[in-house]
Amino acid sequence: MTDQLKKIPYHLGIIMDGNRRWAKQKGLPTLEGHFRGYKKIGEVGEWCRKKGIKILTLWTFSTENWHRSQKEVDYLMKLLEMALSKREINKLSKKGIKLRIIGQKERFSEKLQRLIKEAEEATKNNKEATLVLAMSYGGRAEIIEAVQKIINKKNTVGKITEETINENLWTAGLPDPDLILRTGEELRVSGFLTWQSVYAELYFLKKYWPEFSEKDLDIILADYANRERRWGR
Repeated sequence: MTDQLKKIPYHLGIIMDGNRRWAKQKGLPTLEGHFRGYKKIGEVGEWCRKKGIKILTLWTFSTENWHRSQKEVDYLMKLLEMALSKREINKLSKKGIKLRIIGQKERFSEKLQRLIKEAEEATKNNKEATLVLAMSYGGRAEIIEAVQKIINKKNTVGKITEETINENLWTAGLPDPDLILRTGEELRVSGFLTWQSVYAELYFLKKYWPEFSEKDLDIILADYANRERRWGR
């Protein structure tokens, strides 16, 4: 490992974009693009673990994704169930990876909600790294729910601080991301970790998510290592 790559982000967030466009480009069905994207998650998670990234947050399903066709949504739900199966959770546990799910869990089926609870419970004591799956996630929705929680707790207005909001977000207890990567062609973060990303470094990769390679990750980490983070100082 080069000196540059020794400066590794503690928390990496990824907007995994481009599954459908990749499939269209290849003349494949949309659902095949999603399946290839799902398979890529395991590869990228292993690369990140080997390189020393301790927290990996992946945007797997947004609040806006519910508006897609029922056929596509149903297929994506099946992929999420596969990701939370005992087989996959056992793989995470063997590597010492803790799984955490953030988002509107109540919008999922009872089966998926049960799998979420079982997966988080089964991996809660793992300490090697943390994998965070953002499911039915939207940054504004997260902030709205945090404000509702604060109001319900009857906090005095003058005592509401950044820490108060942090404690009521879905990511409570997690450090803010150091680096956010978006694959695909879009040059925006689209509501991913809206509150948490104010000082995150950003990297936009034109490749679609199924094309993402370990070499791409190395290039991105080298670029990150060369940046000077000042946090507004």
